[in-house]
Amino acid sequence: MNTRHFTSGSAAVLAAALLLSACGAGTSSIGDSGDGSSKQGGGNEVISSYAPGERKQLREISGKTLEGKPLDLADYKGHVVVVNLWGSNCAPCRAEAPNLVKVAKETEAEGVRFVGINTRDPSREAAIRFEEEYGVSYPSLYDQMGRIVLKLPRGSVNPQAIPSTIFLDGSGRLAARALVPLSERDLRGVLRPLIAEQKKA
Repeated sequence: MNTRHFTSGSAAVLAAALLLSACGAGTSSIGDSGDGSSKQGGGNEVISSYAPGERKQLREISGKTLEGKPLDLADYKGHVVVVNLWGSNCAPCRAEAPNLVKVAKETEAEGVRFVGINTRDPSREAAIRFEEEYGVSYPSLYDQMGRIVLKLPRGSVNPQAIPSTIFLDGSGRLAARALVPLSERDLRGVLRPLIAEQKKA
């Protein structure tokens, strides 16, 4: 056996496995961190929520959807907004898509709006097929080069890692973020206090 070839191949497999495990890491319930945010994931900070005084205002996030229509997140002010970063060739994105679709439908009447950012997909067609396959009814910005993602608050997401999700309060501020695929329970757990907060506003 060629030892050098075996070692290189093993390293490549290990690197791929680590990348996949990072994208698909599991989560636990949200707990109070004591520093103005709530963190989830046993200290990994894969899901974090921020107290109102700690929230950052987003820069202008706008562009064209997969269908070529203009979309500006500023138009969603007054709503709690879930912004999901995804790609059609991302297995963890496929795993969480049904959860996003279901919770989006169930929370729409409560004023929650979902928006996707399709990033680094080679073509709109592949992304549109993904949406058709999973019944995604909410719009997605097409961000082939990742420029829109780079406008998100520094440290809120890893531009190279999908899926990631940010949650905006009714004032358009970053209220929570998730760096892992989300279950229905995860989504509802983050949204519940934000919906209650917005109803009091």
